[in-house]
Amino acid sequence: MDLDLAMRVAGAGLKVQAARLRVIAENLANAESTPRVMGEEPYRRKLVEVTSKRDRESGVALVQIRAFPTDKREFPKRYMPDHPAADAAGYVPFPNVNPLIELVDMREAQRSYEANLNVMQMSRAMLERTLDILR
Repeated sequence: MDLDLAMRVAGAGLKVQAARLRVIAENLANAESTPRVMGEEPYRRKLVEVTSKRDRESGVALVQIRAFPTDKREFPKRYMPDHPAADAAGYVPFPNVNPLIELVDMREAQRSYEANLNVMQMSRAMLERTLDILR
């Protein structure tokens, strides 16, 4: 039945958006972390690569996570000469996490999660109505 397929597709979407939210939370939690000693790298922002894969059994395309790569952009530096990780010029590398970008990504993932949840709720309600008619 098509409603079962709709629920399956929405379920795959929920799983991906939940993983995105987890990665965003990790990025935000580490946005201000610094290395402990000079020469160490700070936290590197994580990303989520999403791909589509055709489900052989049902024939529908399901979204899934392909990988969790890291952001290769340079680390911003702040002048903190007293910090143990400061270089010879007094600069400390900070994570390449921009909290504003993370919050926008979080809002988008939340909206997508809600949309997939609505699809599941509507599909379930339609299935229940169909069963009620058949009784």
